[in-house]
Amino acid sequence: MVMHLMQLPREVLLGENLKGEVPSVAMRLGLGKGVLVLYGPRTREIAGNDVEDHLKESFEVASLMVSGATMKEVERTIEVARENEVNWLVAVGGGSIIDVAKLASYRLGVPFISFPTTASHDGIASANASIRDMGAKTSIKALPPIAVIADVNVIKTAPYRYLAAGVGDMISNLTAVKDWQLAHRLRGEYYSEYAASLSLMSAKMVMKNADIIRLGNEESVRKVVKGLISSGVAMSIAGSSRPASGAEHLFSHALDAIAPKPALHGEQCGVGTIIMAYLHGLKWERIRETLKKVGAPTNAYELGVEPEYIIEALTVAHTIRPERYTILGKEGITREAAEKAARITGVI
Repeated sequence: MVMHLMQLPREVLLGENLKGEVPSVAMRLGLGKGVLVLYGPRTREIAGNDVEDHLKESFEVASLMVSGATMKEVERTIEVARENEVNWLVAVGGGSIIDVAKLASYRLGVPFISFPTTASHDGIASANASIRDMGAKTSIKALPPIAVIADVNVIKTAPYRYLAAGVGDMISNLTAVKDWQLAHRLRGEYYSEYAASLSLMSAKMVMKNADIIRLGNEESVRKVVKGLISSGVAMSIAGSSRPASGAEHLFSHALDAIAPKPALHGEQCGVGTIIMAYLHGLKWERIRETLKKVGAPTNAYELGVEPEYIIEALTVAHTIRPERYTILGKEGITREAAEKAARITGVI
């Protein structure tokens, strides 16, 4: 029997005014005295400084400003962590900062705590890091955070656009699971019904609660954060990003590589989901309606991306991760098919 390893966050805190909870979580988990706090210029002001101050009462604290999810920043983080002999990391920020902490901590062999300042994608709780290298973003396997501390008050301060993007990333689970089932049937790929069910539940819950989410209040943040964490846990159960990443994610990564000004990851995945749902024969109109309801982009114009890049991304998406079988197949789709799908769904 092949061993299947599931690695999950040990604690998830969701509530208000949680900046002061990082030290107590670290103590409960026995993470050690030395900590490196990662943040960006904006997230330092929003929460980073406060988290750092609370930690200084009981821990030996080093800090680092991260400028993007690149291998250069990962290597810089590893260097600073080694210099300061840290036992664990805490990432205070959005996807880029969490991704850097995720991969750096994995390579250092130390745990990290995720303290998200936005709810724009499921990377806040997953084991996969999206790192920009050689000009394009790629998903790299790492480890999930040992704890997730989601402060509703902090996340609510981010522009609403990020919350809507989180819905886009979650709704993409619908086509990701379809792709996974397809790979299971045609390629004999491992498939976990439990992980798939948890992933689909996250997508269905945001569709059901779209009217609440669109309000952009504390309850909206809670709904989205819970769904994103469930999505991340589904990936940990599966041992891969399969439950939440299919052709729509390949489309998003392709846009990142070719579009001069790509949109947010979750926004692109949402638009990609509309097209992939059409290709799968799903009710793509309902997906589009949910995205419209929460104020997420549903077409090239709203993404701020030229239609030409949408078509090109659809035709090259299958090359992003050739080992990942999706509705796009091994050979991809023709330009004509891509344009037809994009036009029928109103994406262009």
